[in-house]
Amino acid sequence: MLLNQGQAAPATTDDLVADTTAQTFMKDVIEESRTRPVLVDFWAPWCGPCKTLTPAIEKVVRAAKGKVKLVKMNIDDHPQIAQQLGIQSIPTVFAFVNGQPVDGFMGALPENQISAFIERIAGKNEGGGIAEVVKTADELLASGDAAGAAEVYAQILAEESDNIAALAGLARAHIEAGNPEAARQTLALVPKGKENDPGVVAARAALDLKEKAASVGDLTVLEAAVAANEKDHQARFDLAVALNASGKREEALEHLLTILRRDRKWNEEGARKQLLQFFEAWGPTDEMTLLGRRKLSSLLFS
Repeated sequence: MLLNQGQAAPATTDDLVADTTAQTFMKDVIEESRTRPVLVDFWAPWCGPCKTLTPAIEKVVRAAKGKVKLVKMNIDDHPQIAQQLGIQSIPTVFAFVNGQPVDGFMGALPENQISAFIERIAGKNEGGGIAEVVKTADELLASGDAAGAAEVYAQILAEESDNIAALAGLARAHIEAGNPEAARQTLALVPKGKENDPGVVAARAALDLKEKAASVGDLTVLEAAVAANEKDHQARFDLAVALNASGKREEALEHLLTILRRDRKWNEEGARKQLLQFFEAWGPTDEMTLLGRRKLSSLLFS
């Protein structure tokens, strides 16, 4: 039975599903995730989609019989962790492994998608059929062949017009090819209710970053400005955006982390927010995202 509007979820504590607080987060999530993956469900009593997701994810976690543990955090009672992780909408679920966030999703996914997410986190995700073709297109895009990737994504969409992975991939291919308008048109085809799919979120973030990079100025000029004044946070911020656009992602990451180390609150936490957009654009399982989240977590939780 679904909860009434404004009614809090009942407290639950067992070996598979539990509630946590800001005070017990280290023990319940960071330490526990060194033993097995921990899913953290960020929710609030007033959130309608949370009332759909919570019973569904609890059911799937229990059916997984110990592959993962679910920990729920009420962000009204304990807002600090959600704020530090840059959570801007709920429900949001983060998966922690070995003390670090490694993947996640937003919105009330159906049970089959939650199951697939858990299988992926547990390292047992299986692919086949069109999924393998999507993988081929993804590999083409990663290798720099945007045109070849776009062709394969288009072939997939000819068979499955609502294939989210192919739509997101085609948008990314258009971005890489320097055609932002085509990317916007492709993203407009995403079915209602699928806007928070991680691939779609990544494509939108990548499009925004591409346009932002065009406005920050010349890379060489920005590098000179930072060299002349290491405390010029705005120049360092713009340099990070430009470096990311030129493919120098680790350098971009380090410049934003440098701002955070020196002044975490600069420009209303602008460096942390920009890092989170990088992570969205790179994707939750990208090696730079994982590296960046580890370093960001070390700063936030040290």
